[in-house]
Amino acid sequence: MPSHDETSPVAPRAGSVRRPAAVRAPGSGGGGSGRPPAGGSGRPPVPGRGRTSASRGGTSASRGGTSASRGGTSASRGGTTASRGGAPAGRGARPAGKPAAKGKGKAGRTPKQRRRRRLKIGAGILGGLFALLCVFIGVVYATTEVPSPDSVSTKQTTVLYYSDGTTEMARLGDENRTNVTLDQISEPAQQAILAAENRSFYTDPGISFTGIVRAAWNNVTGGSTQGGSTITQQYVKNAFLTHDQTFSRKFQELFLAIKLDNNFSKEQILENYLNTIYYGRGAYGIEAAANTYFGVPAAQLTAQQGAVLAVLVRSPSGYDPETNPEGAQDRWALVLDAMAEEGWLTAEERAASVYPPVLPKTGSTLGIPETSEGLIVNQVLQELEGTYGYDEQQIRAGGLRVTTTVSKQAQDAAKASVEEVMTGEPDGLREALVAIDPRTGGVVAYYGGPKGAGDGVIDYAQAQRQPGSSVKPYVLATALEQGIGIDSRRDGSSPMKFDDREKPVVNSGGTSCPACTLTEAMTKSLNTTYYGLALEVGAEKVRETILEATGLPEVWEVGGLAESTTLANADGGTGSAIGIGEYEMRPIDQAHGFATLAAGGIERDHHFVAQVTDSQGAVLVGTPPDSGEQVIPANVANDVTVAMKEVAGYSRRSLEGGREVAAKTGTQGQGENNSDAWMVGYTPSLSTAVWMGNDSPTNPIVDSRQRIIYGSGLPGAIWQRFMDTVLAGTPEEDLPDKALIKGDTGKGVQLPEPEPTPTPTPEPSRPAQPAVVDTDGDGVPDDKDFAPNDATVTKKPDPSTVDSDGDGVPDNKDFAPNDPTVTKRPDPSTIDADGDGVPANADPNDNDPTVPGTGGRSGGTPGPTTPPAPR
Repeated sequence: MPSHDETSPVAPRAGSVRRPAAVRAPGSGGGGSGRPPAGGSGRPPVPGRGRTSASRGGTSASRGGTSASRGGTSASRGGTTASRGGAPAGRGARPAGKPAAKGKGKAGRTPKQRRRRRLKIGAGILGGLFALLCVFIGVVYATTEVPSPDSVSTKQTTVLYYSDGTTEMARLGDENRTNVTLDQISEPAQQAILAAENRSFYTDPGISFTGIVRAAWNNVTGGSTQGGSTITQQYVKNAFLTHDQTFSRKFQELFLAIKLDNNFSKEQILENYLNTIYYGRGAYGIEAAANTYFGVPAAQLTAQQGAVLAVLVRSPSGYDPETNPEGAQDRWALVLDAMAEEGWLTAEERAASVYPPVLPKTGSTLGIPETSEGLIVNQVLQELEGTYGYDEQQIRAGGLRVTTTVSKQAQDAAKASVEEVMTGEPDGLREALVAIDPRTGGVVAYYGGPKGAGDGVIDYAQAQRQPGSSVKPYVLATALEQGIGIDSRRDGSSPMKFDDREKPVVNSGGTSCPACTLTEAMTKSLNTTYYGLALEVGAEKVRETILEATGLPEVWEVGGLAESTTLANADGGTGSAIGIGEYEMRPIDQAHGFATLAAGGIERDHHFVAQVTDSQGAVLVGTPPDSGEQVIPANVANDVTVAMKEVAGYSRRSLEGGREVAAKTGTQGQGENNSDAWMVGYTPSLSTAVWMGNDSPTNPIVDSRQRIIYGSGLPGAIWQRFMDTVLAGTPEEDLPDKALIKGDTGKGVQLPEPEPTPTPTPEPSRPAQPAVVDTDGDGVPDDKDFAPNDATVTKKPDPSTVDSDGDGVPDNKDFAPNDPTVTKRPDPSTIDADGDGVPANADPNDNDPTVPGTGGRSGGTPGPTTPPAPR
């Protein structure tokens, strides 16, 4: 690691340097006892102890002779006033007036003697531990083997896997690498790197003692994990070791750095270091970096260009001149100042230095997939840096093997659900889907758009958009904590005016319910009910519930709302509009928050990294099971779930097989149009949020048939299809059915009394109507049927079309419609109907053969002599 932090000067000299071996002081002897010579500076006699050179017997015989030599007789050790040396003032004498200890044959130690004894024991223990430490260090140092720099693989590719640990998601390539010898790297570029990272490189022993102490202190105190490291230490860490910040790894780094410094020349170490550094933009090693940033080989780098690359060693992306020109140039100036201090630049050269032009970034994706999976890779990289402290050098060139929490099957289902539902829909619509396992917090599927890398990439799963009614479960949770049960009734009339809002609140579609339960209002998504409820329980309380459930910070750290208050208006205040979703959230936040409800109120951080190993399989990061934190009481989460169970069915988004699911739709409108639509829901094992909108919240969202999109529409279809696909074949899991919190401590309303039903006035009886008869079954009653026995005839036929005798003359024109021999009226003069020989037109009675005669019509009057007029 660099030997300086963000605010320190660039690379001060790194602590200790090589020193000659200490010279033994004259007179120290050559193997003597180490005791001071007689008459020297030995320990002076302690006053009052009366010890003399003869007090312990004087001669060697006095220590091995009779008991009298240690005090006269044996009785002298049993409590007599005789001293151990025979002298009254000798060791063991008691002050006058102090009685001898009873029952003891030996005098007790004074407090001062006891303190000295404890100090001696403590010093002995510490000395022993120090000796053991020295032995341990010696053994470890002796057994540490230094790999040959030639054996260090330059293939340090980091690979990301799906949750199965075998299926590759991405490979962060290192194809842009060309190793060169030190003489192929310009001297100014070498000096720039040394000025930035380790000015004392050619004189230090390969390690920085001050850096090691600082790093150890930071590990103990929880400070920054970055301690000052020499170039040798950095090379050892990057080339041979893992990147975990542990004492054992630091010990390995220390011993390897020392041995490497002893076994290889400084030039060899610097050469290998410069060939293994990651400089950003996919450039591994200084040769690739020179070509990437300046279009020249490393041999042609100037001091000014070398300083640009030296700045990148610390943070390739953070100090990229294109994305952070101000920061890059500030650090560049410090590097040149350090070079001038070391005499590597003259004052004139330093004063004349200008920042060199840098080539623009190319379209390289640096190994990040251009498909939607690229967005997952970006989230993984951010987590490795932000949560686990890996730097870009370790991630890009560390040969890591990262297993993610994302399921290949679930990710495929997410993409397929979006593609199938959105086929034929307007191109301007945008979609996001995030699924989280409530039991672990692991992200199971993540779709933020079809494009994962390159220009113009936007991750819509991180888009800050208004969630609409999908926040109502948090409002209900806040009310439940205040003793307001899900069967409590509130006014859901529409429209409705509130004291804290100028415009009235309306329900979608004009739905109105003056006394719905909170469960009914949740199912019907009544805005007036939940706006009023947020006002009743307190908007700030609702905000606290959302922050706790979703893990959102107090202030946005990312996105277009960075540094502004979360879940608040532009002035930083939170109003009752939070109850109907007017403050921005992200799809991943809603998946997270509903996962908390699914887990019974236990919040777990959502994450993408399941495990990290090195290229040899040694585990560097293993995510332990997250027990989480109970941020919402279990009985509250239970009742919220009960209240949400009918939403999917009401929205026609029930899951296959009747699988139980708690869900909520959400729609945010701009005037009469909608700008955002949501569908969020969960089972005990899967929480999924789907969002749909467009790039501009001021534009309405409509489908291919120009219909306004609601949460239950296209977003609901994507959600339903995904949930059915992923949960297919898994055990069905029960959700709670019974509310645990009863009563209403709030401002409830009563169910209106039903209006009495008026008694109907009896109508006068009517005569019974005859039964309708239809003999031929043609649907026409017999009394109206021209042919009641012929089902083919229902009305009187047109005479002009009927020819009963088949003589070709219609009946209405046929004189004899039933006689086919007669087609027209006969001449009367030729007809003698009664056969009396008189034509009918002259016969007074053409049916009586006795007429005509003398009788005539009036008693004898002769008949007419002329024929009568035709009839």
